[in-house]
Amino acid sequence: MQAPSPLAAFIPAPDVRERFDIRVQAPAALVFEVATEIDLQSLTPVRWIFRLREKLMGAGPLPPRQAQGLLRELLGLGWGVLVEKPGRLIVGGAACQPWKADVAFHPIPPDGFASYVEPKYVKIAWTLEAEPIGPNHTCFTSETRAVATDAAARARFRRYWRWARFGIVAIRLLLLPAVRREAERRWRATEG
Repeated sequence: MQAPSPLAAFIPAPDVRERFDIRVQAPAALVFEVATEIDLQSLTPVRWIFRLREKLMGAGPLPPRQAQGLLRELLGLGWGVLVEKPGRLIVGGAACQPWKADVAFHPIPPDGFASYVEPKYVKIAWTLEAEPIGPNHTCFTSETRAVATDAAARARFRRYWRWARFGIVAIRLLLLPAVRREAERRWRATEG
């Protein structure tokens, strides 16, 4: 039986919920480290997805980007940390208007996230989870939930999500095997 989602306390009734997991032959702490440190944009298809969104949305020119870990990049964009269990779990969240070309993420304190109702926004929360299923085996999961704060935001978000979900889901589906490859590579190197 699947454990309750760590996102349930923050977004119990989401408008959107995407959850993906993958089995990794490496210890949970190592898988989690890889997941938080991976440079997502080092994956060529992910860079293409971001560039395509920029073109479709008419976003302004982005400043030069430095390679950095996923968690550091997300926090730098404005995401806040809602829950952290070192080596096992991080829950991030923010309010934003994702239909805008240049999205601004506004962190919300954990104790106010569930009750946040500022009109015209969407609350988004996500996880990176490394659950041990054996001494050297892990289930790595990434879940995202989103909920609009009012009817107008929900309508705008639904129009945006109709096409944007393809890129967002693709990014998750690219992230999971990349984490597995790197974690298993590092684990094999320590065993050799």
